[in-house]
Amino acid sequence: MIRFKWISALLGLLMAMPGFAADNLGKTYPITEPDMLEEIQGKLKAMDKSGQLKQLQQEAINRSKNSIEHPRAVSGLTRTKMARTFYFDPTWRVPRDIVTPDGQVIARANDRVNPLDYMPLTKHLVFFDQGDPAQVKLAAGLIKKYDGRVKPILVAGEPLTLTRQWKQQVYFDQSGYLTRRFGITQVPALVSQENRRIRIDELEPK
Repeated sequence: MIRFKWISALLGLLMAMPGFAADNLGKTYPITEPDMLEEIQGKLKAMDKSGQLKQLQQEAINRSKNSIEHPRAVSGLTRTKMARTFYFDPTWRVPRDIVTPDGQVIARANDRVNPLDYMPLTKHLVFFDQGDPAQVKLAAGLIKKYDGRVKPILVAGEPLTLTRQWKQQVYFDQSGYLTRRFGITQVPALVSQENRRIRIDELEPK
């Protein structure tokens, strides 16, 4: 700290001496480095003028549209070889007290909560591969059987194409989140609520 103060005092003294700045610091020059923002804007204007920017925008739109029309198939699933039924218990243990802003305790730490008590599964979920006609037929049959109370969910295929064909919203299990969550390894599979549990039926397509 003492050394820093000494250097500062010396610089101040030198700067106060007549002619020091002119004789010792030398001639100063304006900063010639281009402003980064102006440089970027200039490149964008040049790309816009040449049509390159429009081309890049269209390529981005096409990629986005293609990912929606043709999502990546869920990996790790096979066509059902042997039908099975198993259950998934959504009950979870509360890690800490859940309190509203006004101080009301909704749930206490270590309480066991079943989401189905508050938000029941009112529709069946059917997971299937659009590339297998037998699975598509089975899914369509389940929708008819349950009078439309079914959410069709693809694990492979084109959900928008099937939505237009069936005139009903068809979903896609993005990244296999739901199938992994329910422990599904074979499709087609039907997910339903049975009492306070989730029932999973991996069905053999015929």
